[in-house]
Amino acid sequence: MLLRAGLAGLLERFGFEVIAQVGDADALTTAVARTRPDLVVTDIRMPPGFTDEGLRAAVALRRADPGLAVVALSQYVERSYAAELLDSGDGVRVGYLLKDRIVDVEDFVATLRQVVAGGTVVDPQVVRQLLVRRRDPLARLSAREHEVLALVAEGHSNAAIAARLVVTEAAVGKHVGNILAKLALPPTEDGNRRVLAVLTYLRATTF
Repeated sequence: MLLRAGLAGLLERFGFEVIAQVGDADALTTAVARTRPDLVVTDIRMPPGFTDEGLRAAVALRRADPGLAVVALSQYVERSYAAELLDSGDGVRVGYLLKDRIVDVEDFVATLRQVVAGGTVVDPQVVRQLLVRRRDPLARLSAREHEVLALVAEGHSNAAIAARLVVTEAAVGKHVGNILAKLALPPTEDGNRRVLAVLTYLRATTF
């Protein structure tokens, strides 16, 4: 709360009009729908889990409105959603900054104005990590999808995976479908997509 209030005060001193301050991802989504801001500045970690709620909310907001300017602030690079955020809206009006590398207030404010004007600003460290990640064919999978694919590779059926993860078989089927789509394995007459997914997994995880 103190950091949020401090950032709001800083922005107001530099001529921004702060029309909403919120403390969680749901409130962020609601505030954007209500106020239609020119710019959203969000932390990656937000209640209740303090993991990647803010980043996931930013991705959803950009899906709904690709022209919405969004700057995400983080202590670390959350690669699974960072790439998706930066790819959204044709990659314009978006920024991803690491908080401990923001050392000049005026530069930070200039960065926000640049994003609002249509620019894209990404911390170089984020770029390096995303480039490494993009070479990994499993990079687009969520943590749960990684878990499901690992169990598929062990030879488990959807029913067995559902029992092991304590979820429904339908949920496992949906995860498997997402995995196949993310690995760019469309339906084919010549190959079993499930087997191809396992081969991709084994190539990526065997050193």
